[in-house]
Amino acid sequence: MVDNNVGGSCSNYNENGGIIKEQDRLLPIANVGRIMKQILPQNAKISKESKETMQECVSEFISFVTSEASEKCRKERRKTVNGDDICWALATLGFDDYAEPMRRYLHRYRELEVDRTPNNNHNVQDRGN
Repeated sequence: MVDNNVGGSCSNYNENGGIIKEQDRLLPIANVGRIMKQILPQNAKISKESKETMQECVSEFISFVTSEASEKCRKERRKTVNGDDICWALATLGFDDYAEPMRRYLHRYRELEVDRTPNNNHNVQDRGN
């Protein structure tokens, strides 16, 4: 349930009926502005209104995709949403143009994580297994 108070603060309600504050629901506007500036020419200006609009959109997009991934996990009786679930949700929701690059990124990230943890085979043995 969303309170669509245009021009004012917008509140969401969590599943327990408690109110989620806007600052907890939205990405920080400074981060959104920084990302927007990266793609624009150096002398371009970004209005406060456009940053706020983009902030709402990206926050809603993240919630939408995460909700779909979370529902999949719930059906599978898992409590942790992982990167594969997010990729699945993107594809399921029709965002195929995002799902495949995200899968490649996730694969590369996992490869780098394995490389960054030296002696990870030794850690398992050290636990008494």
